[in-house]
Amino acid sequence: MSRPAFEAAAEAAVAALGLSRSKDLAGLLVRGRTRERILTELATPGVRAAVAAFCDAMESELIPPTEAAAYVRGYVAARRKARDIVQVRTVWSGPSTPAVPVRATAQVLVEVINEAQRELLAMTYAARPYPALTRALTEAAGRGVQTHVVVETLAGAGGLLSGREPAEAFTSVPGLRLWVWARDPAERGRSRQHAKLAVADRRTLLLGSANLTESAARRNIEAGVLVTGGEAPRRTAEHIVEMQRLGILRPFPSREAAG
Repeated sequence: MSRPAFEAAAEAAVAALGLSRSKDLAGLLVRGRTRERILTELATPGVRAAVAAFCDAMESELIPPTEAAAYVRGYVAARRKARDIVQVRTVWSGPSTPAVPVRATAQVLVEVINEAQRELLAMTYAARPYPALTRALTEAAGRGVQTHVVVETLAGAGGLLSGREPAEAFTSVPGLRLWVWARDPAERGRSRQHAKLAVADRRTLLLGSANLTESAARRNIEAGVLVTGGEAPRRTAEHIVEMQRLGILRPFPSREAAG
């Protein structure tokens, strides 16, 4: 029998808790923990209200804890399966063609940042202050997203970039960590940090030709793909993190950045 209020409350609780902690909620229900004990164990900012509403819905609709736990586990399993479904869509900057609808880079970039709840990793060759990007990154910082951006440096570009350091485009974003490629000195001038990507929570990957600049996002003709689910976003994030661990990527500023 459908119980809309309970189902809606369960969906909201799982969204607030995340999939792993939702399994903890199911375990507490199976073990017969009281409402107060459940709220104490799962009480973190942004979570308590959703879990309390879930408990209220259980009580008002007379749903036994074991049945509620089974529902939560089933819902988590469905969410995990949906998460693993891979979607690949093209993304473009520049002129539009009304007969062929495509996603715009500027819009998709902001959506990827807005989707991040825990981790956001990005790489770019060039970067310039871009209000929509800065605003999205600042809002991500406000909700606790750990953001890391790998940039090229003027020295590393060997004269092919001019003006201010690309890293300066991100100095106003609180908590954002900047990284550079720690090349062997013999490779300076012969190699570039030319990757352009953003990956949110190891689940959504935007990969393409566009730098993190307004020109690339809006005016140039740039092409890319948006990958949701599957292995590619996870492997991309893992590769970046491993390069950080091994010292291939180092925090900015570095000796290279200093010239």
